[in-house]
Amino acid sequence: MTEPHPSVLFVCVHNAGRSQMAAGYLRQLAGAKIDVYSAGSMPADQINPTAVEAMLEDGIDIASEHPKVLTTEAVHAADVVITMGCGDTCPIFPGKRYEDWTLDDPAGHGIDTVRRIRDDIKLRVERLVAELA
Repeated sequence: MTEPHPSVLFVCVHNAGRSQMAAGYLRQLAGAKIDVYSAGSMPADQINPTAVEAMLEDGIDIASEHPKVLTTEAVHAADVVITMGCGDTCPIFPGKRYEDWTLDDPAGHGIDTVRRIRDDIKLRVERLVAELA
């Protein structure tokens, strides 16, 4: 009998930059060992094109992703919920593991700033994979 995979939900306000980059890295680094989801408290219309560009530079294509709305069900279903600036809009359930990653919002920033944010996210995701996989 196989054990169920842990699931991680990345949450930011617009689900267009930070959470999408984190989800992209986790999918690549963990493969099928971890189920990956992302959502936003106020989803944007599209993924931040600068975030897409920065991720492509590191070999990960998030261009086909789209911002999704955060639901109570998504939080309830996740084993680990990682917030990135969504504040009090993220529902809290007892027994869940929550982490708040303090990261700059890539919205409105140029590629150099977004690369720095991307690299910070990658390091955090690598640590998360080491803990969960």
